[in-house]
Amino acid sequence: MADSSFDIVSKVERQEVDNALNQAAKEISQRYDFKGANASISWSGEKILMQASGEERVKAILDVLESKLIKRGISLKSLDVEGEPQLSGKEYKLFASIQEGISQENAKKVAKIIRDEGPKGVKAQVQGDELRVSSKSRDDLQAIIALLKGQDFDFALQFVNYR
Repeated sequence: MADSSFDIVSKVERQEVDNALNQAAKEISQRYDFKGANASISWSGEKILMQASGEERVKAILDVLESKLIKRGISLKSLDVEGEPQLSGKEYKLFASIQEGISQENAKKVAKIIRDEGPKGVKAQVQGDELRVSSKSRDDLQAIIALLKGQDFDFALQFVNYR
């Protein structure tokens, strides 16, 4: 019998992020507590730009964006907020980006957990920005998925191509 396998990836559907951002922008334009704060949220190249006239308003925009991302099923671990709001002229600005792919060091951490705590005979290979896990037993693969879901990583994981 051939080996069964699945891939561990860290991907975010760009359209879902775009929808969450548009919903957040609409809510910000309609909410009373943002009136007169020149509050806005938009794409700035590959980053998300949040700006408002006050530091606490920018943080409130971030809260709105986070709630919209959660409702769309996107893990907040994939949202990378860059520091604190910065004063730029009369406006406070805050940048955030969406992280995708598993870095080499994070892939090695996951592979080590699989080797140390997982069932014997399970192989994990780093392939670019994803990790391929294979085994002769599908039950072992399901045990690996359960093991990794129980871990607390600082990046989002999805399990795809289970065969």
